[in-house]
Amino acid sequence: MARTNSTAVPHHVAIVMDGNGRWATRRFLPRIAGHQQGVGALNRCVQACMARGIGVLTVFAFSSENWNRPAEEVSGLMELLALSLAREVPSLKANGVQLHFVGERQQLSDKVRAGLTQAEAATAENSRLVLNVCFNYGGRWDIAQAARKLVASGEEITEMALDRALSLAHVPDPDLLIRTGGELRISNFLLWQAAYSELHFSDKLWPDFDDAALDEAIAFYASRERRFGKTSGQITPGTPQTTVKAA
Repeated sequence: MARTNSTAVPHHVAIVMDGNGRWATRRFLPRIAGHQQGVGALNRCVQACMARGIGVLTVFAFSSENWNRPAEEVSGLMELLALSLAREVPSLKANGVQLHFVGERQQLSDKVRAGLTQAEAATAENSRLVLNVCFNYGGRWDIAQAARKLVASGEEITEMALDRALSLAHVPDPDLLIRTGGELRISNFLLWQAAYSELHFSDKLWPDFDDAALDEAIAFYASRERRFGKTSGQITPGTPQTTVKAA
């Protein structure tokens, strides 16, 4: 019988929130309606993560490749982001959530960039849950920008240096990566950071992702043996096996 993970609840959960558009299409609604429902699903997921003692939640909200979607949908997503910031940040602040927006901001409007900065500043002192929202993000972009940063500083490009220069250097690597919507790929999400993440794929479309679906993913995680290159015999029972950022 396989040995189970000694830490039943992951510290850092990452999610590819896929299926908003298909959720809307199946109901003969415009795709943006699915994204609106997806905001509600994220709110519920944040509450569920806090209730279960998860310390970090990282979500893929808008990828670098999503600019290729119809202009109307992209415009709607930008407007939805601005509205969500105004509506949700006070509640997130009150509930102890620390917000970080991860991704390239140059392509975003001045209004959206200002909103991201204000939301981060408003929640900077919170510590109950770190919520990383990856917006205009891509894993390849992340590695490339980190390498450029090291070259500009004259620092040697090593694994440790690159790790410190990545956009999620402020949190440990994800223990569990979930993708909803039934697709079996990670789609350029956290390519470096997910090297040792347990991968869980859910058939649920993101707006339908609920507490039970999260618990199913956590149960899957708890069933895994996390060795990080070691053998089963080298893992001491009861010792958490999790990735730690280099000092």
